[in-house]
Amino acid sequence: MAAPSHSPPHARSASPLPPRLAQIARSLSDRFLGKDEVIRLLLIAIVAGEHAVLIGPPGTAKSALVRTFARLIDARYFEYLLTRFTEPNEIFGPVDIAAFREGRYERRIEGMLPTAEVVFLDEVFKSNSAILNALLTLLNERRYTSGGAVITCPLLSCFGASNEVPTDETLAAVFDRFLLRIRSENLDAYHFQDLLQRGIVNEVHALAQEQPAPLATAREIAELHRAFATRMQFSEDFLATYKGLVFQIRAEGVSLSDRRVVKLLKLFAASAYMDGRAQADAGDFFVLKHIWNNEDQAAILESIVSPLLEAHYRERPQARRVGATGVGVEALAGEIDRVRQVLTGGGGLSDVQLFSQLKALNEIKAALGASPDPRAAELLQRVEALLEAAFRSGRFAQI
Repeated sequence: MAAPSHSPPHARSASPLPPRLAQIARSLSDRFLGKDEVIRLLLIAIVAGEHAVLIGPPGTAKSALVRTFARLIDARYFEYLLTRFTEPNEIFGPVDIAAFREGRYERRIEGMLPTAEVVFLDEVFKSNSAILNALLTLLNERRYTSGGAVITCPLLSCFGASNEVPTDETLAAVFDRFLLRIRSENLDAYHFQDLLQRGIVNEVHALAQEQPAPLATAREIAELHRAFATRMQFSEDFLATYKGLVFQIRAEGVSLSDRRVVKLLKLFAASAYMDGRAQADAGDFFVLKHIWNNEDQAAILESIVSPLLEAHYRERPQARRVGATGVGVEALAGEIDRVRQVLTGGGGLSDVQLFSQLKALNEIKAALGASPDPRAAELLQRVEALLEAAFRSGRFAQI
């Protein structure tokens, strides 16, 4: 259970904010393999002033990613691991005894969630109703009531993490406050070597207690929020395409309220701002892959949005974002060679080992299929040849 923390003051940089946001993304990508889209979504959330929750099994870097992200922004930071036994005074501050003796019920909120600018609530859906009810107004309206006083909170964004999607109806309201729902998965097999290398580097940083220097400030982001109305301008073509996507999403049974439809426009504008564009374009619709209400809907949203994205990037290949297509073809080529060596080695393989290697080949095949790199076609042929030889070999004893 982590205590509230505050980052030290840093001078505001004179350089424009978007390049420094891109630098934050690069810094996080260097530390966290295969999380490029997750990182971009975290940045979009804070630029738009919205909230996001990361959902996935333990050990998929949810907490570490959000903590490192928060350190790269000079802001008042609050973090807590919630359980059903967590008491409101642990989150919102203890009762002010002096005021209580005078007949006033107030909390001492300094250094607690109501005064934080960036918040991370780990296992957010395991909290009790007393905390969840107070969170609803704070997350949605940035207000907290302490005694008879209503306090305006400086919250930029709240990030949550959970091992599972909440299914209890009593949690639906707080889940709805998180506009973005981001899956954090274990990495595919072809990332394994890089995972070990980066993991070693991260452990060395942790042992040395090295902390990254902030690259942006809460003040800058708050000023951006206040002026964000000027960025909420969209072309007629963009809005017409968005309308069609919304109707298609709803037709597939994915609930999307009018309130969320309007709020999503802020995320599109934030994505455009990060790229230095005056207006959103079709590439920003990737955000719609992350608005599911249960994890089964993720595949539905992917099937609706991906064709539009691919058509957009076929016409504008230079606009395809770094990391949008996953690992580079060089790494995939190396992994293909590794799998070939395992499959063609002299030692016999168990059924489990064989299945693992074939699963890796299929993951590599999917990654190559999504890559715009012209070298991907040749690598796909090598993967197909390996798979064909494996299936021809009966029990895959020889390739």
